[in-house]
Amino acid sequence: MNKILDTMLQRRAVKVFEPVEISDEMRERILDAARHAPSSFNMQPYRFYWVGTAEKKSAVAKLCMGQMPAETASTLVVAVADIGSLAATSQRQAEWMRSRSEFSAAKIRDYERTTRIGRILFMPGPFGMFAAVKRILFRLLNLWKVMGMPPLSRQDVFKWATKSTSLACQNLMIAAEALGINTCPMEGFDGRRLAQYLGLSRRYHEIVMVIAIGKRSRAYTEPPQWRRPLDATVTIL
Repeated sequence: MNKILDTMLQRRAVKVFEPVEISDEMRERILDAARHAPSSFNMQPYRFYWVGTAEKKSAVAKLCMGQMPAETASTLVVAVADIGSLAATSQRQAEWMRSRSEFSAAKIRDYERTTRIGRILFMPGPFGMFAAVKRILFRLLNLWKVMGMPPLSRQDVFKWATKSTSLACQNLMIAAEALGINTCPMEGFDGRRLAQYLGLSRRYHEIVMVIAIGKRSRAYTEPPQWRRPLDATVTIL
């Protein structure tokens, strides 16, 4: 446990990298850690684009406004919130459950019923027309029952997916650190052009961040790290 905490505390956003080869095995271990992050309803609403070839990395680095971490990284990972994969993901999980003896037919039916209800609740409808209906319905229900509000718009669904994507990104960066590789998450990029370069759909995809991965340059000196004290960050009730 101390090793895990040490890895989390030593992870820093490295600004300058040295060229280093990232093996296929290490790549799989890093990405495997990312997909094991918790996600809402286990829907895993994200995709990762591993940009490793020199030509494509150079193109993506330019779309990251030529930032030093992007220019010097061994590889770049584009983390994308993907709300177009929800139905396929739930179908694949149902198929997986059917292949396992641990799940009864009733348990599988319950899961399929829950996912159908979830898709209805998350559906914004044409021109967002379901948003008003959901707002009124859930406000009325909330008068007599404790209840959260489902996403009312497509942007709300993207916000929901971004939370799970960010958890997966944190897993990815901690895994890289544990394997002796450094990272730098970046929000500075031309989202429109990068989405076009990757062939993403504005309807179903939204880029959350780009993560530069490599080995910290020996010439790079990290400044001291400051964090707010716990009493300025945490409220104990």
